[in-house]
Amino acid sequence: MNKVMSRTAPKATNRTPHPRHRPPTRHDTRRPGGAPPRKPSIRGLRDDMPPVVPRNTDTARATPETALPPARPTDLFADRLLAVLSGQRPVHWMLRHTTGQAYDDLTRLAERSPLRTRGARPVVHDIGYYVPAEGALEVFARIAAGGQLRALAFRLERGQDLRWRCTAVETGPRP
Repeated sequence: MNKVMSRTAPKATNRTPHPRHRPPTRHDTRRPGGAPPRKPSIRGLRDDMPPVVPRNTDTARATPETALPPARPTDLFADRLLAVLSGQRPVHWMLRHTTGQAYDDLTRLAERSPLRTRGARPVVHDIGYYVPAEGALEVFARIAAGGQLRALAFRLERGQDLRWRCTAVETGPRP
């Protein structure tokens, strides 16, 4: 037996007939007319797409591909130590980033607030470092506040968990 399917003409009614080749649309009064289209995931696009080259470099904005690289540990620790030693942050803010002896030194130094200034806020002017051994950095920083330059020195060591920790802190003599 052969089965034949045929379409019949829609009956004339007040309703507008829906095409029979797709399901009927939803008519729900509790929701807005339609959801906005979803944006594709940026992670999925980064692998497949070439880097974006701006046409006009004057008006180009920073994209994730052209964003600044992650900060070095020397820069991060210099900024963090400056915040503590200038009185902008409490000493315990550095607790998990220092070892026992360095935390004691930092506490002793922070009581005197050696990098606190009147007027201009101190900023890291220059940073240099020396690598005495694998996984260790001896860092010096010049701190500028107004017309004054001050010195900050600290040692960073990488632990078993691959995190950098401050193991020693010193500042220059106060003028």
